[in-house]
Amino acid sequence: MRRWETRAGNASVRKPEADEILGSFSDNRTHKCGDCRKRFSVKVGTIFEDTKLPLRKWFMAIWMVTCHTKGIASTQLAKGLKITQKSAWFVLHRLRRAARTKSIAKPLEGMVEADETYIGGREKNRDSDKRTPGSRGGANKAAVISIMERDGGLQAKAVPTTTAMVPHAELDTNVAPGAHVMTDEHPGYLNIGQKFYHRMVNYLIGESLKHHFIHTNGLENAWSLFKRKVYGIHHWMSGQHLDRYLAEFMFRYNRRAMGENSRANALLGQIEGRLTCKGLIARG
Repeated sequence: MRRWETRAGNASVRKPEADEILGSFSDNRTHKCGDCRKRFSVKVGTIFEDTKLPLRKWFMAIWMVTCHTKGIASTQLAKGLKITQKSAWFVLHRLRRAARTKSIAKPLEGMVEADETYIGGREKNRDSDKRTPGSRGGANKAAVISIMERDGGLQAKAVPTTTAMVPHAELDTNVAPGAHVMTDEHPGYLNIGQKFYHRMVNYLIGESLKHHFIHTNGLENAWSLFKRKVYGIHHWMSGQHLDRYLAEFMFRYNRRAMGENSRANALLGQIEGRLTCKGLIARG
């Protein structure tokens, strides 16, 4: 348990430990720990730690991020806050860290859709020296596994591969046994019927037109929105930061029924955890 000190002139007055009263310095912004003797502010341990921007600009950024359906580009945020694009980019990544889904309250159940998607530019649009010989449309793209409960929450995660082991592990972690899982014909979902009621749809032969409840249209709609965000707002994103962009997207998508004020307050409610610039750009 921490003990807090105040300063009165040159004398140090130690407050009783049971009082739990924060004593501040003359600037009314910082405090001093009675145990480690270090000076700190209420921003320590949050995404605001060591920021040189006033909190008013941070709150404006939170409002913009949570209210724009597809998010906001760092260039646009820089104009709105009157800061540099580099600072705006760092602000957005700190907010994306805060937006991460820590854990789901309960496993997804009922009617669940599972699908994979690939994020990245088309192979034919790459420079000739950057193309993979003999590759098709999915080459050099980042793979994402997504699971969504109909009329419920969305979970998504960037994965190194979509072979059977990865989809099976994600379903086991996020979906309750006995749920009805709808997938496409991707071979990675084979043999999941041992734990779930598996229904597979083959879009190539139009099966979704025959069975109105066996489809993954909910996830298709969600990924259409995400890709419009990528192509229309950001134009390009690094695979190194893909999980943060997914966290921002899932935060808004899972709270789409909320009002704008409630959504901004929800993000303010999970600002703990510091992200340094060195940690952000570090590879591996």
